[in-house]
Amino acid sequence: MTVEVFKELEKSILPNEFNKYIKKLALDKTLSKPSFIVFKTSNLLMAKFIQTKYAETLSEIYAKKTGIKPEIIITTNEKKLNLKDKKTAKKDLEKPNSTILIESYNFSNFIVGDSNRFAYECSKSVAKNPGKDFNPLFIYGPSGLGKTHLLQSIGNFCIENGKIVICVTSEQFMNDFQFHIRNQTMDKFRLKYRKTDLLLVDDIQFLGNTKGEKTQEEFFNTFNELRQAGGQIVMTSDKPPKILKGFEERLLSRFESGIITDITPPELETKIAIIKKKSEDNKIVLSSKIIEYIATNMGDNIREIESAINKLNAFSNLMRSEITLEFTKSVLQDQIREKKESVTINDVIETISKELNIKPSDIKSKSRRKNIVEARRIGIYLSKKLTINSMPAIASFFGLKDHSAVSHNIRKIKELMDEDGFLKIRVEELENKILKGKNSE
Repeated sequence: MTVEVFKELEKSILPNEFNKYIKKLALDKTLSKPSFIVFKTSNLLMAKFIQTKYAETLSEIYAKKTGIKPEIIITTNEKKLNLKDKKTAKKDLEKPNSTILIESYNFSNFIVGDSNRFAYECSKSVAKNPGKDFNPLFIYGPSGLGKTHLLQSIGNFCIENGKIVICVTSEQFMNDFQFHIRNQTMDKFRLKYRKTDLLLVDDIQFLGNTKGEKTQEEFFNTFNELRQAGGQIVMTSDKPPKILKGFEERLLSRFESGIITDITPPELETKIAIIKKKSEDNKIVLSSKIIEYIATNMGDNIREIESAINKLNAFSNLMRSEITLEFTKSVLQDQIREKKESVTINDVIETISKELNIKPSDIKSKSRRKNIVEARRIGIYLSKKLTINSMPAIASFFGLKDHSAVSHNIRKIKELMDEDGFLKIRVEELENKILKGKNSE
């Protein structure tokens, strides 16, 4: 299992960091238990750095793979361990394998802004009145914006109020189904999933990979039985039901039969509030200039932002240096450039031109035709979001007067995306195609 967890972590961090830190960790099988996993490394400084930067991420990956969220302990041969007591370890072992609720996810530490307010209010309503208000609740949006946080907040709230909660990823549901099929114990599987008060399914889109198998049929029947019995169903996805691939129509109609809400990339004010909250939670002091720098340059993925904050803290402790703006720029420069330097404005224009059937020269022209104006605004918006180019450089490329014209076009396309859900989805799909095109090279 540790090999699988390391492979999963390797996908999300820089290769040199993986080779330098994670690859050198040695699992201590003697000390490790299901509720805590002990790794050893060469020296105390290295142990502290890895503990600060990677322990929580490793713990979450273990939770997704096994259903139990262990405490990750990084130490050396000389360091004594302060392990959980027997009662805590026993409590962890008694958690159902299908439930991956993380106690730190709750409504009180979810930062609310215009980009997620409706999803937040729907989630709170469901938590207070499961099976009554919105059933099912379907939350969709890009990765790293808080869908899982809301899903697990619902679960934690309901557990505190005496409800039975099953929280799984779609992959866990599929694996669980296949396990019981092989062992001819489907009665236990159905008792487990159909007798719960709440069924929470994260990343339901991956269930679309099972078309033609029995898994979707079983989920369809589970959905119907559970809702008929008054149970609440909540799902998250990267896309709305109407554009999910590989699903039977009858299942998609069930997804759309309740309330559908999205979470969009946070506006700057919300990102700043999130960074302030994350730094406070981790007892890290960041100035307003540093917070604004991270908010402006780190993209919209909240997990990546939190990783950046943890990285700053770890480097500050290891180097015994104050976290200044220059220090922040130095520590995060690779992380920021890696996200943007591989994409050029030409990449953006070529993809938009191909997908929207508009000539690149028209997109850069001063034509006022509606479809060309829209394509141009999308190009300006995605050039700012996906490339390292400055506002003046983007203005020059598109033949605009100055950076204020870039700001105006970005503001306008955001307003239109807020008003038109289909336009927002189209822009998100264009963004994904641009990034996938670069990743496949």
